[in-house]
Amino acid sequence: MDRISEPFDFTGLETELLLEMYRRMLQAREFEEQLYYLFLTRSMPGTMHQATGQEAVAVGVISALNQDDYVTSTHRGHAHSIAKGVDLKAMMAEMFAKRAGVCKGMGGSMHLCDFSKGMLGAFGIVGAGIPIATGAAISAYVRDSGQVAVSFFGDGAVNAGVFHEALNMAALWKLPAIFVCENNQFALSMTIEESSAVENLASRACAYDIPGQQVDGNNVVAVYRAAKIAAERARAGEGPTLLECLTYRIRGHARFEAAHYRDTKEVETWKQLDPIRRFGEALLNHNLASQAQLEHIQTTVEGEIEAAIEFAEASPEVAAEDYLLYITDEASHA
Repeated sequence: MDRISEPFDFTGLETELLLEMYRRMLQAREFEEQLYYLFLTRSMPGTMHQATGQEAVAVGVISALNQDDYVTSTHRGHAHSIAKGVDLKAMMAEMFAKRAGVCKGMGGSMHLCDFSKGMLGAFGIVGAGIPIATGAAISAYVRDSGQVAVSFFGDGAVNAGVFHEALNMAALWKLPAIFVCENNQFALSMTIEESSAVENLASRACAYDIPGQQVDGNNVVAVYRAAKIAAERARAGEGPTLLECLTYRIRGHARFEAAHYRDTKEVETWKQLDPIRRFGEALLNHNLASQAQLEHIQTTVEGEIEAAIEFAEASPEVAAEDYLLYITDEASHA
């Protein structure tokens, strides 16, 4: 817990950027809170995994990127998609399995993607986005496009073989990649102490001779600054960086999971470190925003999510034969 203590350093940061990060964090939180309610009260297909308490990681990293940079996500990917600018209405329609969904109603919560925004996909398989982002970094390197590819993954993924394969390749070829470990303290129900011989996951970067940094994942400014340095390094041809963002998921692993394996006092302690509340209080204390401004952002975001729900509910249902629309003649005759 003592590692989650980085003070907010607003030096040189524009107020417009700070308020935009606050807005994006609120969008992610409100989107998921409404989803939680909707899954309880509507007949919604599939499942979802909330990132409540982790919003500063997604927003901090992606705010340091350019619009044409690439991102791969996890089964807990709503905040990443929102931070990357994926349309809220299309995302919500996807939750309802509607044709207007970002994946035409065929992907659901764990498979969000929007190539036009550089969002290459959320993946249900642990670590599956790591090689995809590495491939995108190879593409950027070959094309000399100046783009950066970012892979988000959980602490459980650092023990997967693909993590080591990808970091080795990226380091060897000095690819423009950033590997972001969202260390929310649990790989489903298993703690770091139970799953990893090395608890400082950022230290694994030394095996590939690349920078590794632990950062307060509940401090969006600290995350932004670390990601900004990593992105500048990648664009300069100096290779990848491993960021370990220390955070906590307030909800259970998946929807409605009670998470009895966690200590109640621990959860309550982490709630006091809520990244949105911390950021809002810091903005107020540094006279970078007024209470009225923050309340206006909150009200606006709530309206946006309500509009997204209305859009989704009014959208056409997916038909059983819709899959035929996305199969080419070549594929159908293969």
